[in-house]
Amino acid sequence: MKKIKPLAFYLPQYHPIPENDEWWGKGFTEWTNVGKAKPLFEGHEQPICPADLGYYDLRVPEVREQQAQMARDYGIHGFIYYHYWFGNGKQLLERIANEVLETGKPDFPFCFCWANETWSGIWHGLTSKILAEQTYPSDEDIISHFNYLLPFFKDKRYIKVDNKPLLMIYCPEHLQKGDPNYIKKFRKLAKENGFDDLYIMASNKQPDELDYDSMGYDGKVSHAFQKAWIPYIQGKEYISGAQYYKRRLKGILGIKEKEKDKPKVRTQDIALIADQMQYTNANVETFPMVLSNWDNTPRSGYNGVILTNNSPLVFRKQLNKAVEFLSKKDHSENFLILKSWNEWAEGNILEPDLKNGFSYIEEVKKIIKE
Repeated sequence: MKKIKPLAFYLPQYHPIPENDEWWGKGFTEWTNVGKAKPLFEGHEQPICPADLGYYDLRVPEVREQQAQMARDYGIHGFIYYHYWFGNGKQLLERIANEVLETGKPDFPFCFCWANETWSGIWHGLTSKILAEQTYPSDEDIISHFNYLLPFFKDKRYIKVDNKPLLMIYCPEHLQKGDPNYIKKFRKLAKENGFDDLYIMASNKQPDELDYDSMGYDGKVSHAFQKAWIPYIQGKEYISGAQYYKRRLKGILGIKEKEKDKPKVRTQDIALIADQMQYTNANVETFPMVLSNWDNTPRSGYNGVILTNNSPLVFRKQLNKAVEFLSKKDHSENFLILKSWNEWAEGNILEPDLKNGFSYIEEVKKIIKE
């Protein structure tokens, strides 16, 4: 069996940018939502507070070094940085990756997940407000996109499968509808620049049953966790923007809602999901994904979804299933996808918090040793 290489999704949304200042207020970062979160029902554990690294600013190089050392110490092979390219050269949150490239630090493997989807105001109940639209405008933009990525691909830290830089696509169907030949053009450019090819991997966002091979993918992150989870969150009543701000105004004015009028947050026992999830093969190399915890109410309030009864034991059960699945494969690499390193406003973290400390990431370290 090849060595297992855990890769953790990494969110760069922890420093101010002009666009977030304009949309959400001066100085907005992911911590803004995390810090102001409140319990929405009895027993709801919010806010979740970071431990060892505190409310960090990713513009500080020492923070990035500490994150990499922590990940390395606990068996994580590399980070999957979210990358935002919206078309016509428009990017967001690119500063951190640029500084990692320019400085050569931290000396820790990484690759990109192109988060190719439109940004809307849905986090704050503004479902119809488009903040940044994902487009695929022209061949010239494809070349510009590739040329931006090329120095990263050439970096010795960039994760490769043989001589093929690994690039994950968050939403394969969106790309397929926008430009079905985008991947072919990227592969051609890679070969023209000295690589054997690219290793293109679809994310976990969409079902495993799609024809990823014909869409041009080499690999796929398993959809097994979502497949087991989705039946429990179907039919959820969505709260409109008007309802959201009406409730916020009542809170500001100190008007308490009657118990019968309070909205309910959708919750589900993660242990049941972990029991029911089964990894199956897509028609390309398929890599298991595990999810430690989830509570996105800091972003979405009563529109959020909470996984309850999280524990290192339940996380370990997922890891065991993932390793068993990989043990039966002969993939190019044995990637184990961890969701996520630091998506704090989704309550989806491996970084230590004040309650759980290192208990989740410790399970990764144990299973790699074993």
